[in-house]
Amino acid sequence: MDNKKAPGEDGIIGDIYNYTFKILPKSITAMYNGCLRHGVFPTRWKRAKMIPIIKPGKENSYEVSKYRPISLLNVGGKVLEKVMISRINHHVYTNDYINKNQYGFTPQTSTIDAGMAVKDFVEEGVKTGEVATIVSLDVEGAFNSAWWPSILKSLKDSGCPRNPHNLTKSYFSKRLAILQTNNIRMEVVVTKGCPQGSCSGPGLWNIQYNSLLNLNYTNRTKAIAFADDLIIVTRGKTVREAENIANIEMSKISAWAKVNKIRFNVQKSKTMLLSRRKRKEQNELEMYLNNQPLMQVLSLKYLGLIFDPKLMFRDHIIYMTEKCSKLIFALSKSAKLIWGLNYAALKTIYTGVYYPSSYMEHQFG
Repeated sequence: MDNKKAPGEDGIIGDIYNYTFKILPKSITAMYNGCLRHGVFPTRWKRAKMIPIIKPGKENSYEVSKYRPISLLNVGGKVLEKVMISRINHHVYTNDYINKNQYGFTPQTSTIDAGMAVKDFVEEGVKTGEVATIVSLDVEGAFNSAWWPSILKSLKDSGCPRNPHNLTKSYFSKRLAILQTNNIRMEVVVTKGCPQGSCSGPGLWNIQYNSLLNLNYTNRTKAIAFADDLIIVTRGKTVREAENIANIEMSKISAWAKVNKIRFNVQKSKTMLLSRRKRKEQNELEMYLNNQPLMQVLSLKYLGLIFDPKLMFRDHIIYMTEKCSKLIFALSKSAKLIWGLNYAALKTIYTGVYYPSSYMEHQFG
């Protein structure tokens, strides 16, 4: 555990817990084995100390949604979470349960892989004269809205062994969120969601989202996700055909969301038409989600990659060029012969910021 991270309600950091384990290795090991064997997650480890963090750019907002609730959990519980989710992940990945189109929190995949999957599927169609539509769906609350019965059902459907399943069921029961400011202290029973800051949250979210990726889509559609960031790509010989297919897929997704208690933010969800045809045709799309129209845009940003209607990535190249230029100018101001940052610091900044940006430009430019 990272000792720089804030501890949970008990105030014990990872270093202290590690030192305790060196003194009492058999007792602590027996405790965790007992939790696994009986499928019990101790109640004191299900208490989360909430720290509301204001989201960037929303400092002046009066909406409650401007806060990102970070959960500070006890280290002992986080260790048990890691043990639990490692066994669950071993099971689902060994049995190929997780859909291959889920690129978030999965081994040996990244945002670049997700972006390339979208690009390849669209390009395959536009090269043959087809048109494509992209729908970017935004989940309200994301991890906070994960519905526990849906996760447990998905675990059962995957054939998850009894002990990890029972431990997960115990993990979800009687959870408490604690918020304390000045002299006010509130304790609320939590009934859904994966705590932001937990070790098992990402893995459990993928298990619930897996059924969405496994819906009975047409062979003209591809659903691609990176954690909760979902893209639906459809192809058609005409704009109307691609539009109709996309609306059929939206109805399936709406039905899934209703069953799994997930809400999509229609205002933040967007759609875009991609085509390289030179002839004039109707370019306006009528896409609907929950019977509400989706906004059509001329450029769409997904995982840091900017898609344009002709799939030429000119907007993305301009954006990355400006970003890299600002960084180079900032580095040149700091790289002086007598004063400023040393070579090692400059190299760290370059390899950490400029090089990945150049790599993305090379991949998609």
